Amino acid sequence: MATRLVQINMKARDDSALGGFWAEALGWAVSSEGPGVTNLEPEDFVYPDPIAVCIDLIASPEPKTVKNRVHVDLATTSASHQAELITRLRHLGATLADVGQGDVGWTVMADPEGNEFCVLDPSRQDTGPIASVVADCADPRAMARFWGAAMDWTLHEVTDDHAVLRSAKDVGPWLRFVRTPDVKTVWNRVHLDVRPYPDDDLEAEATRLRALGATAVDLGRSDVPWKVMADPEGNEFCLLTPA
Repeated sequence: MATRLVQINMKARDDSALGGFWAEALGWAVSSEGPGVTNLEPEDFVYPDPIAVCIDLIASPEPKTVKNRVHVDLATTSASHQAELITRLRHLGATLADVGQGDVGWTVMADPEGNEFCVLDPSRQDTGPIASVVADCADPRAMARFWGAAMDWTLHEVTDDHAVLRSAKDVGPWLRFVRTPDVKTVWNRVHLDVRPYPDDDLEAEATRLRALGATAVDLGRSDVPWKVMADPEGNEFCLLTPA
C-alpha cells in the first residue's frame, strides 16, 4: 500500500477570488465541487496524475496570522520569463514579500490573501508551472523517513537541511522539506492531501500511516469520507478516499 500527493488544500477568505488569481497565475482551469470550494487543475487534466499537484481552495473565515509552513515555488524557463511572470503576478494582485530570506536568487511574493510563494530562477527541469511544493520542518531527515515510507514518491536527496522527493514516474513538481527554526503554532492554512490507490483500503492505509508515526486529528465531524491526520511534526494532512 502507498499514498500519492495529489493536491494542496489552501484555506481562503474568498475561495472564488483567490482561485481566480491562482488560475491566472498557473494557466489552469477552474471548477467547483460545491459552495465554498474552488478546484484548480491543468486544462484537459485526468485526475489523479503525478504530472501535476492540483489545488483545492476552501472557504474559511479564520484570518492568516503567521507565515505558512507550506508554499509553492513557481518555475521559470529564462530570465525574461522570470521577469515577465513577476510583473504579471503583481498586476494580478500579488505583492513582494519579506520573510527574512535575505539576499537569495529567487523572488518571494504573496498572493492577494497574503499566502507566501516563490518565483524561482530559470531551470531546465520540466515540472510544469509549479516547480515544487515546499514544507518547513524541524528535521528534514525525519520527514524524509516518514513521507518516503508514506508515499510511493522517490527520495532524491536528504541532508540535515533539506529533503527532496518526486513522484515515482519522475514527473511533475518536487516535494521539498526545508529545515527552519520557526515553530508550528497554529493549524496550517495550506496542507497536503494524499490519496491511496483504487484497490487500497482507507482504514488499512490510515492504520499503516499511524504505524509510521502519523496521528489522527479529531475535527469533531463524522460526515466526511476522508481522514485528517498529522505527520510526526504535527503538520496536518488529509488522507482522501482511494481513487
